[in-house]
Amino acid sequence: MACTHDHSCEDHDCSSNWSLYKHIDLAKVTALNEANPGSVKSVFKAWEERLNSSGERLESNEGDPELLVYIPKAAAESWRTLNMSLGCDWEVSYPLKGPHMGPDVVDEGPGAFAKFTSDVKIKSISVVGGADGTSPSKLRVFINREGIDFSDAQSMQPVQEWELVENLQGVLEYQTRYSKFQSVANITLHFPESFGGDTTQIHYIGFKGEATQLKRDVVATIVYEITPNPSDH
Repeated sequence: MACTHDHSCEDHDCSSNWSLYKHIDLAKVTALNEANPGSVKSVFKAWEERLNSSGERLESNEGDPELLVYIPKAAAESWRTLNMSLGCDWEVSYPLKGPHMGPDVVDEGPGAFAKFTSDVKIKSISVVGGADGTSPSKLRVFINREGIDFSDAQSMQPVQEWELVENLQGVLEYQTRYSKFQSVANITLHFPESFGGDTTQIHYIGFKGEATQLKRDVVATIVYEITPNPSDH
C-alpha cells in the first residue's frame, strides 16, 4: 500500500522518523548487478537529502534492470572485554564463555567473537528512482535471510511485495505489514524490473521505524594467560 507524504516535513520532523539509515552498516551493504561497484551505499542517507541527485546513484547494468540489495544492521557496540580473576592459579580475560554464549559466536582457537547489534522495526519504505522509465516498478522484500542471490529471490516467497509508482519527488511511502517487520536483523530488497528503461536507477532508499536496541549477537573476546599470577598466592 502506497501513502502520499502530504504534510510539511518541518512541522512533523520527518528527518527523525526516517533515521533508520543510521543503523545500517554501510561498509557491508552490497548489491548484485550494480553498474558501479559500491554505489549502493550512496542511496542510504538523511531524509532531507533524498532528492539530491547530483551525487552518485545506484544503477543496474545496461540492458538488465534487475537489482538485489542486501542491507545489514550496524554494530551497536565495538569489542568489549571483561577482566576477571578465577581462583588463585589462572588469570582470564573474557565475557560470557561456554553455555552463556549465543550460537552465532565463532570459535577461533584461543578466542571467540561476534558483534553486538541492534534490531529494528520497519513501518514504511520509501524509494526514489530515476526518470525516463528507469525507476523500479516492483519491490520484493526478504528479512533475516543471508546469502540470497537472484535465483533465490526469483523463487522464494517474499515477506512482502509492492507494485511501485514513479516517485521522483519523494512523496510516497510503502507501508509494511508491521507485525512481520519486527526484530529485523537484515533486509534484502529485490527490484526485478523498471518502468521500461534499459537500466534501473535509484537515488534514495529510506526506512521509517525504530531501533529496538535488542542485542541479538554476542561479542566475545577470550584471552587466557596460562602463567600463574604470583600475587594471588
